[in-house]
Amino acid sequence: MQNYCKTIGALAAASALVAGNAKAEVEYELHTGYSSEYVFRGLDLGDDLVEVGLDAAYEWNGLSLSGGVWAAAFDSSSNTGNEIDSEIDIYAEVSKDLGFMTASAGYIYYYNLGRLGADNQEVYAKFSRDLGFATISLTSYWDVDDTQKGDTDGYTELGFSKSFELNQCLTLNVGTNVSYLIEDHEFVAWTSKVSLDWGFAEHAKLSPFVAVSIGLGDAQHTAWSSTENELTGGSMLSVSF
Repeated sequence: MQNYCKTIGALAAASALVAGNAKAEVEYELHTGYSSEYVFRGLDLGDDLVEVGLDAAYEWNGLSLSGGVWAAAFDSSSNTGNEIDSEIDIYAEVSKDLGFMTASAGYIYYYNLGRLGADNQEVYAKFSRDLGFATISLTSYWDVDDTQKGDTDGYTELGFSKSFELNQCLTLNVGTNVSYLIEDHEFVAWTSKVSLDWGFAEHAKLSPFVAVSIGLGDAQHTAWSSTENELTGGSMLSVSF
């Protein structure tokens, strides 16, 4: 599983590295951060998320290739008190700029080491387009195996994002997305995030953020049957090389 910060931040950063890479060489980004809550697709999975990850990006024959690994530890939601859980995700993506839009396909392997105790695999397809005033994207995820942690069969997100360069060192990023369960025909969460990238060194930036997730439905027999509104904040430190 991945929290909103990582889904919208780290993986998108790897794709951005590819888009701006004019040379046939691999570029890397190392990132680490803290979030007050682990919010994944509108679900509160715990508190005090500490994360670290490494992304790589490469361009080959007109295709943008990216991938990476993400590891985290957090205090899982539990009725018996705080229990430390850990998780490792491995992901890869290939994308193509078609001119009128960018099409992407990817794979995510979720390896849970803690109390959650279940692994899962997903594939996804994403379509995005820069409209000038904002970038719009539509992403759909499907389970690969029978382990339905989070009930993510047919999970779809429609998102909008925009970045504003305030000066040479500061960039304001805003994004919002609404999620929908195809099989249950129901909206489940509306998530929005604001972050500020501070480029304090040539290849390093610090990105404090705040995000809010609003529950939109009570899809029965799914993890979203009792979703609540969530507010989380934190910061990410990333270094590219």
